[in-house]
Amino acid sequence: MTKTIAIVGGYGKISRRLVPLLRERGDAVVPLVRRAEQAAVLLDLGARPRFLDIERADVDAFAAAFDGVDAVVFAAGGGADGNVLRKRSVDLEGAIKSLAGCAAAGVRRYVQISAIGVDAKVGLDESAAWASYVVAKRDSDEAVRESGLDWTILRPATLLDTPGTDRVLLGSDLEPEGVTRDDVAATIAAVLDEPRAIGRQWDLVGGDASVLAALEAAI
Repeated sequence: MTKTIAIVGGYGKISRRLVPLLRERGDAVVPLVRRAEQAAVLLDLGARPRFLDIERADVDAFAAAFDGVDAVVFAAGGGADGNVLRKRSVDLEGAIKSLAGCAAAGVRRYVQISAIGVDAKVGLDESAAWASYVVAKRDSDEAVRESGLDWTILRPATLLDTPGTDRVLLGSDLEPEGVTRDDVAATIAAVLDEPRAIGRQWDLVGGDASVLAALEAAI
């Protein structure tokens, strides 16, 4: 059955890989973006972008952006720079507003892209930006688990821009083998189509099995 999927962080590197995968199978895709030039690129990919500033929008704006959608993917991130405040305003507060927006709009299915290892204690030698990122991801994952939505959390290891391999591993407490953004996008598409992935949280790393085989083994 054709679905409409909204993506928070709609112009990110993972989102731009996910859009074509969802369009190929007939889903409508609603990436949420801030700028017209971003929307233009996504329109060319067959998406139906809507405008939303994650940091400035309130819950009502999120709910309006989710109007008519069947599932939401949260793939936003505050970036790799040293801006500590953006780690909270995007990675944590953006996720919390997305969850509340889903509840207000009646959207049940929610997939969050987190990061491997965020439950571990942050070392004293880590930067303030990294510590803030880890805490934001950890706390946002907890909010997802307590949301009452039909959620799945994926926690990829280091993201690689090399071409996808269709070789991944899903599980808990995995060694952080890097995984391509192509393969992360393919895994998101797969879990969106798999009801048995609801209520599950997995590390996502490079592995030896295809995305579909790895998902089946994890379930």
